[in-house]
Amino acid sequence: MTALAPTAGNTASDWAWPLDGGSWGRDPQLSADERVVLVQAGARLLRSSRLTRAERGALARLLGPLEQVRSCLWIPDKAGHHRWVDYQVVGMLLARTAETGSVWWGWGQSAWTRVIGPDVQEWSRQWPAPASRSCRPRLLAYAYLLGAPVDEALFLRFERLRLALSVFGPEIVDREVDTVYGLLRGWGYRLDTAGNRAVRTLIAHAMLLNRSPLLADMDSALLGRLREAVCSTGRASGDLHSLQRALAALGRCEPPVARNETLLSELRTQRWTDVPAPWAEMARRWFDTSPLSRNVRMAYRQDLARMGRWLAAEHPQITEPAQWTRATCAAWVATVDRMRIGDYVERTAARGVIGDPMSPSTKDSALTAGRAFFRDLQEWEWIPRRFDPGRALETPRSIRALLGPNPRVIADDVWAKLLWAGINLTSEDLPTTSSGPRYPLELSRAMALTWLFSGQRSDEIRRLRTGCVRWQHDGTAVSPDAADVLARDAVCLLDVPTHKTGTSFTKPVDPLLGQAIEVWQAVRPGQPVMLDAKTSERVEFLFAHRAKRVSKDYINRTIIPALCTKAGVPASDVRGKITSHRARSTIASQLYNAKEPMTLFELQAWLGHRSPSSTQFYAKISPKTLAKAYSEAGYFARNVRTIEVLVDRDAVASGAAATGEPWQYYDLGHGWCTYSFFEQCQHRMACARCDFYTPKDSSKAQLLEAKENLQHMLASIPLTEDERAAVDDGQTAIDTLLARLTDIPTPAGPTPRELGLATTVTMLPMPGRRAPRHTHQDDDADQD
Repeated sequence: MTALAPTAGNTASDWAWPLDGGSWGRDPQLSADERVVLVQAGARLLRSSRLTRAERGALARLLGPLEQVRSCLWIPDKAGHHRWVDYQVVGMLLARTAETGSVWWGWGQSAWTRVIGPDVQEWSRQWPAPASRSCRPRLLAYAYLLGAPVDEALFLRFERLRLALSVFGPEIVDREVDTVYGLLRGWGYRLDTAGNRAVRTLIAHAMLLNRSPLLADMDSALLGRLREAVCSTGRASGDLHSLQRALAALGRCEPPVARNETLLSELRTQRWTDVPAPWAEMARRWFDTSPLSRNVRMAYRQDLARMGRWLAAEHPQITEPAQWTRATCAAWVATVDRMRIGDYVERTAARGVIGDPMSPSTKDSALTAGRAFFRDLQEWEWIPRRFDPGRALETPRSIRALLGPNPRVIADDVWAKLLWAGINLTSEDLPTTSSGPRYPLELSRAMALTWLFSGQRSDEIRRLRTGCVRWQHDGTAVSPDAADVLARDAVCLLDVPTHKTGTSFTKPVDPLLGQAIEVWQAVRPGQPVMLDAKTSERVEFLFAHRAKRVSKDYINRTIIPALCTKAGVPASDVRGKITSHRARSTIASQLYNAKEPMTLFELQAWLGHRSPSSTQFYAKISPKTLAKAYSEAGYFARNVRTIEVLVDRDAVASGAAATGEPWQYYDLGHGWCTYSFFEQCQHRMACARCDFYTPKDSSKAQLLEAKENLQHMLASIPLTEDERAAVDDGQTAIDTLLARLTDIPTPAGPTPRELGLATTVTMLPMPGRRAPRHTHQDDDADQD
């Protein structure tokens, strides 16, 4: 048998088979002769449909189109069984014609569905037992080529690939399928798995729906019909996305929208329930006019809907923005300040526990949306200016104090283990499906090292372009093949695209990162250029596979759990779950606390921040660095000094100390002070040599030092501000201290002026600086 061949036009109309009688006649009613022949043939039609020459002549108007269809069907060479099936199919059509009294080109969709049968069981009940089940798909093929109004849902109940091969022939079908498969394989699709037949089946289904096997005849409308058919079965349409990507590359339609983006868009569709109609209309008008990004406008729209529900509940007399006053704004600010999760929302399914206080960031977002909304309406002269939105809807200071970035640094020991895991990542560490890993190992490893070494946001990592790594040596570009140079002196530079807070820039990174990226680029399948929504450019993304970028959550949901498992560390710590953004803070903090740290401005340039104030949130001083700086600052030593004290244990043991005899001797360097409350004496640093003072060169002092039963101790003496100034600032401060103490009484009573002696300044030593001397007993023990 011959297959249906394309004409020179190669369009859908060339492939269609709209036989509705044509040259055989358009009258759907049977003639008298035709009716007589069909009645006489009776059940014989269903057994073999073998007719006499006279019968065939009488039924020529009916048999002509069927013969032409049979000649166009592609049937294998060994077609004995298939020829018998064709006889049965013709007999079924003639029998049903005799039963209805009209020819098949006058049948409607329901009549054809009944002939073909919605399922095998229903079809078997209406035809005798000898009828082969192979007749059912052949009936559909006949109906298709006859141009009958067949229900397209029937295609889903047959082997669509076999049906397409029968109708269009294997040569043209295989050629078009191979074109699609060549594109998909080039992008990295694994089509030698179970998905192979699924994509082929979708292509065949598209050919049948379009009544043309040519890819050039397919368009977005056809894909819409195909998507509806697939979704009606409740099956996932992942393979349909693959087909659409291939057709988009051929210029037949637009690239598909990611499934998660479509779902997110549906979830974000705002329902203006319980919102005053004028308020909702103005909010929609603002949404369509505002130049803010779509994500920001959608977030603000939810807050505006919340404001509308609050108006309906608390201020029903206010239905539109033009009616707002400063008093209304004050009431809304107070409401937001006390708002709880679940208040004035459409759905109660929200993050957090219903009834808990709303987070400060959510409160600030609600007020920010109101400020933007009213500011734009006033600037565009849609409403009169009755108040200043910036002041009337200002976020309260109590809320602003709780706002700000909260970078959560990962502990150094945990981060070191994650680095080891990323460098030694293998395919066994990554999750796999029945068809293997989701992405090639080279891509996953390059992405893991980019997260570990680049300090970039996850969106910036996904938006890196091919060729983003360059090598330089002393400002001169070098080839990555120069391994000897790279190993010693070359610097790896990473080109970061336009990002959240600024334009594109270049930063140095570890050579391990550059080498991993180059390994991935060497095996990366060619990908079509894709749109960068932030810059509106068509670019080649580095981390792309199967004609799409790596999943937005791939780092958080796959890379980080795999690294944590390999490193043997938990996926959460005391600061919360380990996420992609925590690496940025960790790397910044380590660079800021290194042995030779980066300055704040150098770190700002490396992170790509627009302002140093943003960098300060990430440049966290580590506790180790802070402890060292605190120790070197000498806070305790600056405020406290120590002095050596001799305790006469004989005087204490004999009870002489209780009678007023001296038993404590404070070492002033130039003499001894026996005042028991020495730490309270204002003259301790500027001794006026009162009665409690004994010079060291006196005989009394010499006798004291000759005693054996003395105990050496250290006493901490807190310094006053004047004394601390005397220690830190030098002679001028000392002179000031002496002048202040001139008329202050000493512990013995007289003032330094009355004593008339030269004041001796004692610089008390810092804590721990002076080692205690051995007692005479200790000296004897050493000698023993």
